[in-house]
Amino acid sequence: MDRTSDTTMDAQSSSTDPQLSLVVPTFNEAGNVALLVEKLEAVLGHIKWEVTFVDDNSPDGTADVVKQLGKTKPHVHCIKRIGRRGLSSACIEGMASSNAPIVAVMDADLQHDETVLPQMFEMVDGGKDLVLASRFFGGQTAEEGLTKFREAGSNVANWIANLVTGTKITDPMTGFFMLKRERFEQVAPNLSSEGFKILLDIIATARNMGAPLDIGEVGFKFRARHDGESKMSPLVAAQFFGLALSKMTGGLLPISFVMFAAVGALGVLVHLGALTIANAWFGFNFTNSQLFATLVAMTSNFHLNNILTYADRQLRGAKYWRGLLSFYAVCAIPAIANVSVAAFIYDKNSLFYLAAIAGILISIVFNYGMTRIFTWRVK
Repeated sequence: MDRTSDTTMDAQSSSTDPQLSLVVPTFNEAGNVALLVEKLEAVLGHIKWEVTFVDDNSPDGTADVVKQLGKTKPHVHCIKRIGRRGLSSACIEGMASSNAPIVAVMDADLQHDETVLPQMFEMVDGGKDLVLASRFFGGQTAEEGLTKFREAGSNVANWIANLVTGTKITDPMTGFFMLKRERFEQVAPNLSSEGFKILLDIIATARNMGAPLDIGEVGFKFRARHDGESKMSPLVAAQFFGLALSKMTGGLLPISFVMFAAVGALGVLVHLGALTIANAWFGFNFTNSQLFATLVAMTSNFHLNNILTYADRQLRGAKYWRGLLSFYAVCAIPAIANVSVAAFIYDKNSLFYLAAIAGILISIVFNYGMTRIFTWRVK
C-alpha cells in the first residue's frame, strides 16, 4: 500500500474518532440507561461523541441493557466488571479506555442535566483543563434532588473539599464534570481507586503534583432520581472523609489505611468497653480481661473493615466466615504481643486502661499490612 493510501486511511480514521467520551458508572441502573442515551443524542448532535457505561456486574442486568443498545448504536459501549466494584475505580477505568481528547463523567440516574454538556465541552475545548457542573453555581439549588439534611451535609463536605483542594469552587463534591484527557492521564497514576469522590481526588492530586488545574463551572438544576435507589450511604460519607485525610497528607497515607486506622480507633472504645465488662461483670483478672477484650475488638474490627475499608471487595456468605478466621489468624501474633505488653505494663504500674491502649497500638500497622494480603486480597 502506498503512502497516499495510508494518508487517506488515517484521515478517514481521524474523521470518525470521537471528540468527547462520556463515562457513566453504573450499578442497578437498567431502568435509566436507554433514556439517558436518548437524552444525550438530543443535545450532542453537533459533537462526535461516545458513551461508555462501566457496570459493576449489576444484578438487575444493566450491562445486558447497554449491550443491547450498542447493537444498533455504535457510540454506546459497555465495560462489565467482574469481581471489582467502586465508583472511583469505574470512572478511572472508563476514562483510561477512551481515545477522545475530552472525557466526561456523569451519573446514570438522570439527576445530572445533560443539556449543559455542550457548554462544558465548549469551555474545555476553549482551554479550560476541567469544567464541573455545579448544583450551587449561579444561584442554583439542589432542593429537587436532595433532602434538606443531605444538602446540609453536602455543604459541609464542600467546605472540607475546598480546604483539601485549595480551591474556591461551589461544588467540589459533584459527580458531573469534564476534562482534557491529557490532564487526566497526568494524574491517573496517583489517583486512588477507592471511594466515591473522584473529582476531589483529581483536583487534589493535580495540586499536590504542582500542576493545578484551570477549572471552570457551569450551573445546572439537580433533578430527582428517575429510577432505582440512591447510592448515598454512611459508607460514602466515611470514605469521603478518608479520602480528604489521605489527600491532606499528600497521598502519603492511602485511604484504606486511614479507614483501617479509624476502625481501629473505634475498636479501642469497643476494646475498653469489653475490658470493663470482663473485669467488672465477669470478675476476670487483667490478663484474661485483656484477652477477652482483644477477641471482641478483633471481631468488631473485622466486620467494620469488611463493610467500610474494603467495601469494594466485601466478603459475603462463606467467604465472610473464612475471612473472619483468616483475620483472627493474621492478628494472632500482634494480639499475643498486645496482651503480653499490656500485662507487663499493668504489672509494673497498675495503670489499667493505659496498659490496654499500649497493647492495642503496637498491632495496628502490622494488622493493616497483613490483612490486605491474606484476608482482603489486594492484587
